Amino acid sequence: MYRRNNAEEIPPEETKVWECTSESCNGWVRDNFTFSDEPSCPLCNSEMKAGTKMLQAINNPKMK
Repeated sequence: MYRRNNAEEIPPEETKVWECTSESCNGWVRDNFTFSDEPSCPLCNSEMKAGTKMLQAINNPKMK
């Protein structure tokens, strides 16, 4: 029988994100997952604005 490890749940923390400015799109991306200082939306190519969300931490050092 296989058992799934009950890994410790990672608490959410305030995370910098980019949010799509288009009212018809809900796109967003974590700041440390972008390759540009002013990214465009990966779903609709609209402009994005800086914001924050409560998200679980993911370690991804920004490479610029």
